[in-house]
Amino acid sequence: MTTNHQEKNTMQTILGAGGPIADELARELFRNHTKEIRLVSRKPVKVNDTDELVVADLTDAEATSRAVAGSKIAYLTVGLPLNSELWERQFPVIMRNVIDACAEHGTKLVFFDNTYMYPGTPAPQTEHTAYQPGGRKGRVRGQLATMMLDAMDAGRIKGLIGRAPEFYGPKGTKSYTNTLVFDRIRAGKRPFVPVSATAKRSLIWTPDASRALALLGNTPDAYGQTWHLPIDPNRKTYAELVGIASEVTGRRIGYTVLPMFVFRIGRRFNPTLDEMFELLARYRQDNVFDSSKFAARFPDFPVTTYRKGIEQILAE
Repeated sequence: MTTNHQEKNTMQTILGAGGPIADELARELFRNHTKEIRLVSRKPVKVNDTDELVVADLTDAEATSRAVAGSKIAYLTVGLPLNSELWERQFPVIMRNVIDACAEHGTKLVFFDNTYMYPGTPAPQTEHTAYQPGGRKGRVRGQLATMMLDAMDAGRIKGLIGRAPEFYGPKGTKSYTNTLVFDRIRAGKRPFVPVSATAKRSLIWTPDASRALALLGNTPDAYGQTWHLPIDPNRKTYAELVGIASEVTGRRIGYTVLPMFVFRIGRRFNPTLDEMFELLARYRQDNVFDSSKFAARFPDFPVTTYRKGIEQILAE
């Protein structure tokens, strides 16, 4: 695995730097855990003044090994454009390279994951929910999580999975909820609600996801497990979220529901809608992402309420 001098090492490395999750993770690590932070991507940019920047393509095994070398903990936060063919080609290679590099250098691995592999049903999703992907991207995500769990079970790496539902958050956050609902409200436009205004949504505030990931990575007994990252358990429907936005802005905000047939027609002409289509089943009915395991282990972790999150987005 590794030599003893590794134990004194405080370097923590973010693989896939540059997105809102990775940027906030770098800030949180700097604030509360270590000043030795390495940011790795094709075009890394400093978040904290002392960050070390490493240019690497994680589909290249040697480059990945060099990027991980000397790290106590590596966080895999890579995002790829929403393109099934690209995901199938690159994500498993990246995951294999990162696992191999962490095994080689005795580096702990924290994998930031999503819920695409879960069934799109109203049943509560826990860390033990069986994978039942509804399309190509979901199958890839299930494959990555399985690769990670297999490497952990085999004792090749010490690792953990931190899993998040759909994002909403401050500037730079990319999600359907941000794009269709909150960004449009902020721009003074009528929001679009995907599929249903009455189904309850589980959304994670992106800075909460990053803070939770940093906390898990620096909690020794969190390893060897999957964790659902913390959300406000008081889930809201889109109608309720728009209602909160109305209260916050002091103006009456209507909304337009985009039913499934609109997406069905649109996907023929718009590649982005086509890629999004497999995920729409989870908008039809309640989406209940259960993060009570995290809440029980870290009862003092402050979770951002939906109202507070919406206030912050609309104040930008």
